[in-house]
Amino acid sequence: MSDSQILVLGALAGFTIFLGLPIGRLQSPAPRLKAFLSAAATGILLFLLWDVLSAGIEPVETALVAASVDHDGSWQRFLGLAAVFSCSLALGLLSLVYYDRWIGRQRQKSMLGPGAASASEFSAASSSLSAARWLAIMIATGIGLHNFAEGLAIGQSAAQGEISLALMLVIGFGLHNATEGFGIVAPLAGDAERPSWRFLALLGLIGGGPTFFGTLLGQAWVSEAVSVAFLALAAGSILYVIIELLGVCRRFEMKTLVTWGILLGLLAGFATDFVLVAAGA
Repeated sequence: MSDSQILVLGALAGFTIFLGLPIGRLQSPAPRLKAFLSAAATGILLFLLWDVLSAGIEPVETALVAASVDHDGSWQRFLGLAAVFSCSLALGLLSLVYYDRWIGRQRQKSMLGPGAASASEFSAASSSLSAARWLAIMIATGIGLHNFAEGLAIGQSAAQGEISLALMLVIGFGLHNATEGFGIVAPLAGDAERPSWRFLALLGLIGGGPTFFGTLLGQAWVSEAVSVAFLALAAGSILYVIIELLGVCRRFEMKTLVTWGILLGLLAGFATDFVLVAAGA
């Protein structure tokens, strides 16, 4: 299989994320449906958090075992990977925290500006970026970082001649991404303004496009440290989004329904992962 064919398959694995995006255009869904959608998205992201954390920490633990147990590795390599993982995790989480804090301060300053013009100008500038849209963009960003790491795995498998493994990764990641698209747009369902197809396409590119670029880089350059960095960045950003979504779910005051939604979303994530496990990937 040629490099160009692998790239096409990597792109397809990422762009299955578009399958779930039309849900974001639901108008005036019942509160129970909106609560369920938000909860299911939270469950899917909880699975992704576990998935990226376990994949990101595995090389660090392997380096630790090599240095402390097998005595055929270096402590320097372990400390380097541990530092990359820790710093990237902190960056992925805290950068969104401080960015959200900065946005809040800018909004407050604008509203306190001289005259009504300041408030109206700010309202016009931010009208296309409601709280739900910001949350959708943050979810897409976290998933995009995760998908870049998945693309690296596809490209590196192909570069090492493991074509069958690369194909199974494409299938498994493609199934994953189909559910991730739903997770991105769940906060948009029932938003005051219906998201345009252009905005949904942007979300799809942010979330799914990095799979292609990860595949491209993975074919040309194999780096364990880069893979760990992007997985940890994704974990940090996904953790932030989960915290935000849990707050949204709590406001619905439908504890039983929300719990069921989170459980089913979590199980859906594991169900797609079983494809990779069954294939021995």
